[in-house]
Amino acid sequence: MLDPARGFDCVSDLLIEEGIVTAIDAGIDPIEGAIEIDASGCLVTPGLVDPHVHLREPGGEHKETIATGTASAVAGGFTTVCCMPNTTPTIDSCHTLEFIRMRALETARCRVFVVAAATLGRLGEEIAPIASLVEAGAVGISDDGDVVADSQMMLNVLRTCAQVDRVFMQHAQDPALTRGASMNSGPTASKLGLIGWPKLAEELIVERDIRMLAQTGGRYHVQHVSSAGTVEILRRAQDRGLAATGEASPHHLLLTDEACDGYDTSAKMNPPLRTADDVEALRKGVADGTLSILATDHAPHTQGEKAEDFETAPFGIVGLDSALGLYAKALVESGHIDWSRLIALLTIEPARLVDLDERGVGRLEVGLPADVTVIDPDMTWQVDPDEFASKGRNTPFTDVEVTGRPVVTIVGGTIAYRLDGAFNA
Repeated sequence: MLDPARGFDCVSDLLIEEGIVTAIDAGIDPIEGAIEIDASGCLVTPGLVDPHVHLREPGGEHKETIATGTASAVAGGFTTVCCMPNTTPTIDSCHTLEFIRMRALETARCRVFVVAAATLGRLGEEIAPIASLVEAGAVGISDDGDVVADSQMMLNVLRTCAQVDRVFMQHAQDPALTRGASMNSGPTASKLGLIGWPKLAEELIVERDIRMLAQTGGRYHVQHVSSAGTVEILRRAQDRGLAATGEASPHHLLLTDEACDGYDTSAKMNPPLRTADDVEALRKGVADGTLSILATDHAPHTQGEKAEDFETAPFGIVGLDSALGLYAKALVESGHIDWSRLIALLTIEPARLVDLDERGVGRLEVGLPADVTVIDPDMTWQVDPDEFASKGRNTPFTDVEVTGRPVVTIVGGTIAYRLDGAFNA
């Protein structure tokens, strides 16, 4: 059993009763009528947490729903996800937030928490009722999908988030530098005749925001970091004692912009895939703690949308079903971190980011809700989008071989997913 939150790494039994962990011990006597799971050779961990997913509901149900997105989550070992506000309508009102909360209660396979919008309609023109949204349950604030570009608005948002003690999560993209751009600026973009998207577009926003953070206080988080320069900006900010964090996604840890060659829209991301140097910088940033969160940015689209020409096709990748094996490939197999740190990056670290650790998320302890992921770290398998529980199939990782797979996902004491034949029950 592995619980990085309390430094627990030991062979042990786990007893769950009525949705709660009631015992953790090396020799728990079997209880008559109980379901027994033989997890020999596996890692038994707190349920994985993804603080950055797009469930598309309301308004984008043809791409994903709360039901299908959370089915994808539990198949990937995730027991908690935080959904982004770029829905239709935008999650900028307590009414819409409550709709999602109720739909999650009715249809979700795992726990769903809401990251609400910073500005009305995510238009950057008028600040959203952040205090009311937090009171209604928002665990973070973001205009994800768009940057808060106006500096005065950004300052107001940071001040408000500091007052209500919620993290602000920035989609760092200077719109003036990315108009018409569809992939990283570099030789591959030139070869394909596409408008390039410079790393500077991310770095300038983060540099500006860090300067503001020093004045406002509070907490600031950079979503889907793609640039080596951003890693360095965050490293300097943390050295100054600022509460600035960043996250890395599987695709930015494994792929370069060369994956776009041949106009492959499955590799069209926002922010775009960068260079080998950026990939290595992100991995080192994870290794030294500068990037303390792993998040998929799960973004499903229909096959028809991704079949459009490269400049027209939407950005994004589905990530929940295949995330764990890809993270292990990028970070554990490469020698940058071990499994214990990987689990921390997928449990207690994201839980702390959005204050869910206070609710017992990201931990395995007696008396806390029984959210558990059982992982076979030695299982080798191939990514097959036709097997995804998500509605989306948009991934550039088809047929990629990875090692490490969730075999059982337990949410609130109930088995939400199990890989047939992977364990005895």
